[in-house]
Amino acid sequence: MFAARPQPMTYRLVASLLEYPDATLIEAVHELRAIVRSERAFGTEAREKLERFLDYLGSRDLLALQENYVALFDRGRATSLHLFEHVHGESRDRGQAMIDLVQTYEKHGMLLQPGQLPDYLPVFLEYLSILEANDARALLGETVAILQSITEELSRRNSHYAYVIGALLPLAGAGGADLPDAAHDDDAGKPHDKEHLRALDAAWADEPVQFMGAERPAIAPVEFHPRRAPR
Repeated sequence: MFAARPQPMTYRLVASLLEYPDATLIEAVHELRAIVRSERAFGTEAREKLERFLDYLGSRDLLALQENYVALFDRGRATSLHLFEHVHGESRDRGQAMIDLVQTYEKHGMLLQPGQLPDYLPVFLEYLSILEANDARALLGETVAILQSITEELSRRNSHYAYVIGALLPLAGAGGADLPDAAHDDDAGKPHDKEHLRALDAAWADEPVQFMGAERPAIAPVEFHPRRAPR
């Protein structure tokens, strides 16, 4: 259980922390810290972890922060912040799912900026911030398996970002994650166990797309259930 119902600021706060770090974000660290300390939707432990993340943002050179971010989120599916990459991989179904999600956003008056992808987690959290509280929690709950998977991999890499996505898990109706006691993001993007990486590649491998005789995918409700790894 969490101490209070998540408010729009709850989702916007996490969305801000998950964006690509820039000078504006670094300049806002003190303001963000004040928001974290006053945000009752997070438990005490989650607030402490988020403050550790802010310590990380405030203690690193901006270029190092950006390099670590790219190494974590742009170079592998296991930690991708694009939700549909965990659901559809690079299959053609992802394109239709993106269209459906954009249409859902537009129905609620949310228009994306040029270059924004609708399944990017910070964008999705911004969308949750404009919904009724119960609707937002229910929709966040649909992503819980994806959030758990990302958090586990970030924790395995001892990344401070595990604290940020981990803070969403109780809000999504899941238990707390096993987060690292001491994060070391300067090492988070370095090569890891080759067997582990091969297993991830196998788990997320796309099925071959057959163009001859393929039918146009039907429009389906937006779903966030991750693909199962082959047994």
